[in-house]
Amino acid sequence: MKTNNQIIINTLYSVLFVGIFAVLSILISKLEFFEKLGISPLIVGIFLGMIYANTLKLKFPNHFKNGIVFSTKYILRLGIILYGFRLTFQNLQDVGFSGVLIAFCIVFFTFIFGYIIGTRLLKMDKELAILCSAGSSICGAAAVMATQSVLKNEAYKSAIAVSFVVIFGTIGMFLIPFLNRFDIFGFTNSEVGIYIGAILHEVAHVVAAGNALGEVVSTNAIIEKMIRVIFLVPFLILLSFWLIKTGFHDKKEKSKVVIPWFALFFIVAIGFNSLGLLEENVVQTINFIDNFALTMAMCALGMETSFDKFKNSGMKPFYLSLILFVWLIVIGYVLVGFLL
Repeated sequence: MKTNNQIIINTLYSVLFVGIFAVLSILISKLEFFEKLGISPLIVGIFLGMIYANTLKLKFPNHFKNGIVFSTKYILRLGIILYGFRLTFQNLQDVGFSGVLIAFCIVFFTFIFGYIIGTRLLKMDKELAILCSAGSSICGAAAVMATQSVLKNEAYKSAIAVSFVVIFGTIGMFLIPFLNRFDIFGFTNSEVGIYIGAILHEVAHVVAAGNALGEVVSTNAIIEKMIRVIFLVPFLILLSFWLIKTGFHDKKEKSKVVIPWFALFFIVAIGFNSLGLLEENVVQTINFIDNFALTMAMCALGMETSFDKFKNSGMKPFYLSLILFVWLIVIGYVLVGFLL
């Protein structure tokens, strides 16, 4: 019979083990090849975790699972809260009402469209449909992980959603700048920036695509993307209420009101950062800690994912992610052309 102290020590050791994977992920992401592709440590982390899950996992003690679970729950939520220090409410002013409206439409209509297509047309697992739609509509891997905290789904489903969302985000990162060089869209630099920020999945994808087209494009793209990230909070709260109202998991839970507290602290972090009280080097340190925490969560997520789970899920998550990718390109073009 293990004592509480033994459980705590075992958990600390296993959290440290996940941390080592996070360090490796960050170092690998710094390699020139991965930097050029805009591959963040989060993405490297999930794949390193999956390699561990499908090769070395059985050789390690069972108590290592404690640290993995701790990372996917508590360290993940810490990472989401600290993510708020990347944003300010001044971002809303920088692109005006039209930019905010575009971000709102992209986030909520893309999610609704994705859920309907996934569950009704593709007849896929509802949790997978929610995760793929959240990742496509808001901010890729971070949105999938935040949604998992509300949805409380199995880790492998999040890994599947992240994998396909990243694939199409990476394609878009190369495709949009390429098409823009031929003036396919007919947008000004400012409009192209908002378009990129509105439709690409990961923040890293937006940064890479924006930088490829110049400073004006990059600035507007990042601001628009950050506004989409801000909408993560109302999205999570609405999702939580919807899950409760519909009795998504358990009809007995229908009357309980559960608000994702970490989402509220995320807003508090944005508000505090908007005051400009912290020096730039302090904010950069917080962002580094945040990046490390999110990378740990992604590593842990991968550690819970076997390749068999991908086979069992079939191609439906891929099809949904592809449909949403095309949807984003089209609806983003319509919104930017109509509202700007």
